[in-house]
Amino acid sequence: MTFMRLTPLTSERTRGFTLIEMMVSVALFAVVMTVCIDVLLSLVNANRKAQALQSVMNNLNIALDGMVRAVREGSVYHCGPGGGQNMSTQDCSSAPSTIFAFEPHGQDATGNPWVYSLQNGQIYRSENGQIAIPITAPEVSISSLSFYVVGSTPGDSLQPEVLIVVEGAAGAPGTSAQTTFHIEATAVQRQLDL
Repeated sequence: MTFMRLTPLTSERTRGFTLIEMMVSVALFAVVMTVCIDVLLSLVNANRKAQALQSVMNNLNIALDGMVRAVREGSVYHCGPGGGQNMSTQDCSSAPSTIFAFEPHGQDATGNPWVYSLQNGQIYRSENGQIAIPITAPEVSISSLSFYVVGSTPGDSLQPEVLIVVEGAAGAPGTSAQTTFHIEATAVQRQLDL
């Protein structure tokens, strides 16, 4: 007969997590997740502010591009007040003006001019003697608008040129974030005037 030797069962315990270890690990996980969510929300908020500010700056760039295009195609540049019907050309190279008038493309010198001006922190445009309307967004605050005009007198051997200098601040709606800007744009009359 064969005897089988029986060995006593070993009392090895399978090791697991205790309740205290589980509570500590859950608490650490909660702290890490709270910090991560806070960082994520901050990034989302910063992205919204940046997009809103970009939208405001795009509005300003489109307004200035449209202004430069209209000035480039126009004629009879008049810098300063008094640019009404039958206006004459007027330079302002040494003392800039916040008002600029010109005859738009397709009109003769007897028509009503277009006038760009600074009013209440915005750039306004008046077309053909009508009421001036703002062309910049309310979120854009223009602190300085200057027009420098040279060569507007016919036959002076200079091609008419307008330098537009705009300074101000733009802010995203609903936030305190603002950015300042200083933009210069030059428009040279397309119609040859030498």
